[in-house]
Amino acid sequence: MSTAEVFTGSFTQQEPISEAGIAAALAVLRHGRLHRYNTVPGETAEAALLEVEFAAFTGAKYCLAVASGGYAMGCALRACGMAPGDPVLTNAFTLAPVPGAIAAAGGRPVFVEITADLVIDFADLEAQAKASGAKLLLLSHMRGHVCDMEALMAFCARLGVTVIEDCAHTMGAEWRGIASGRHGTVACYSTQTYKHMNSGEGGLLITDDPQIAAKMVLLSGSYMLYGKHPAAPEPEVFEAIKLDIPNVSGRMDNLRAAILRPQIAMLAERRQRWAALYQTLEAGLQATPGLRLIPRPEEEAYVGSSFQFLLPDWEEPRIVALLAAAAARGVELKWFGAGDPVAFTSRYVHWRYAGAQSCPQTDRILAGLIDLRLPLTFSPEDAAQIARILRAEVLRIGQADEVEAATAPQVQ
Repeated sequence: MSTAEVFTGSFTQQEPISEAGIAAALAVLRHGRLHRYNTVPGETAEAALLEVEFAAFTGAKYCLAVASGGYAMGCALRACGMAPGDPVLTNAFTLAPVPGAIAAAGGRPVFVEITADLVIDFADLEAQAKASGAKLLLLSHMRGHVCDMEALMAFCARLGVTVIEDCAHTMGAEWRGIASGRHGTVACYSTQTYKHMNSGEGGLLITDDPQIAAKMVLLSGSYMLYGKHPAAPEPEVFEAIKLDIPNVSGRMDNLRAAILRPQIAMLAERRQRWAALYQTLEAGLQATPGLRLIPRPEEEAYVGSSFQFLLPDWEEPRIVALLAAAAARGVELKWFGAGDPVAFTSRYVHWRYAGAQSCPQTDRILAGLIDLRLPLTFSPEDAAQIARILRAEVLRIGQADEVEAATAPQVQ
């Protein structure tokens, strides 16, 4: 009978909403004014207050709360001038909502290679920008991995490319002390359940550009009620464009905003707790033969809500065996190299609407890329146990493969 330890935690169970969030939500339910523009005299809506508070948290001039992270990206693209059919650069390693937002807004995704550290490849970015003529980059900080942002911004300025940051995985993170999202022209965040603030679904946009901010507010479906946005530009900015911008309704409601507002103050503490989980798992997997960890730059203050590692040169059968062995011991792994999409682990070759594109460098990396969530319902002891299980199975499956090769009949 096996005595191997088994992990019993859930990789999808999030923390409960705070008591402050529950009380705020109940207050909204009791008065019934869920729509962000349904207020009584003297009242500032929860959605408007959330925008003010999140703008202050990031240091941005303007903020807009919307229905989802995907909507946020589409809204940003339109506000930044993307026209139907325009090419938009984005990482080849990202999640489906990123190219989905580009396509849904009428653009054409152009995939850019990534490096072995899971960030965008500058050389291919330049090649793809020149080949496609793209003037927009929707930069996905995929799984919280941030490239050298000062270098990227200088690079894109030279290319004449506007940067929109997808910060779905970096809310609360920093690069050299600057909040993630503050380098690009616009930043987009998600408050979907598995992100760093949880309202089930939701999104936030920030920018310092008054024209773009006004366009986003109008796009989101403000009608002529933009005066109810205290974290937006002055009314005269809207007056010049209000009849030219279509309504693509995607407002956040007051119920979700009420749930989110108390969570802004929790982000710093959550980042510390995620760091403890991430670094415990990292330490437990350090120097495991056959497994490569992803280095984290000193300039990056990351939010470790998920963990990735590479199995370089592992063939598909061995990776499938590891996934099964880990699952049997309670550890839920996702693999970005599978031939068919599984749950959220689709990749650029699966998104047929984007057209056939080739990113061989990214293909090689994703072929061995393993991913797992680290919810805050885990403890550091849980992370240590997960690391022990993974290390044991990586070693066992790797050694089994070597033994099999050594004992196989030799062809003379």
